[in-house]
Amino acid sequence: AIDCGIKHNILRSLRDRGCKVTVVPWNTSAEAIEALHPDGIFLSNGPGDPTDVVPVIETVKALRGRYPIFGICLGHQVISLAYGARTYKMKFGHRGGNHPVRNLETGKVEITSQNHSYAVDSNSISSTRLTVTHRNLLDGTIEGVKCEQDRIFSVQYHPESAPGPQDSGYLFDKFVALMEEGQSNA
Repeated sequence: AIDCGIKHNILRSLRDRGCKVTVVPWNTSAEAIEALHPDGIFLSNGPGDPTDVVPVIETVKALRGRYPIFGICLGHQVISLAYGARTYKMKFGHRGGNHPVRNLETGKVEITSQNHSYAVDSNSISSTRLTVTHRNLLDGTIEGVKCEQDRIFSVQYHPESAPGPQDSGYLFDKFVALMEEGQSNA
């Protein structure tokens, strides 16, 4: 787990699913992460402008396609930037535990918890290899992306906060499944 301001409940959510989690600082190099022989890489939430965490963006660029990667909040924005999308500062941001988000793959609506001031620019996604997977039903902003080929996905909201109460727990299960697939292919 790359720590950009990680919440303990994220670590708990991963550990509850049998993951042994090693937390590294935000400025840990891709080489140092590879030396740990991870089954997957998690990108945490954190404060501020996602364009300021260039070391994490570069780490994602170096490791994408080599390991399953899952990002939440700032991690979502970092993944999008690593693929060439843009982010922007929102006028008010998203705050609170009642944001409805549609999963575009299943059609289901999840009630989400959010706390961010930046969003991924919808107009910049089409020039990347990312697919939009989730949309905010209040303002249409991008709430999730994936690159299936690289086994990478992310969401803007906080599935560990469980405001739905468990609407989004499947995201952690999906990450674990990607790591297990990688182990069986090794």
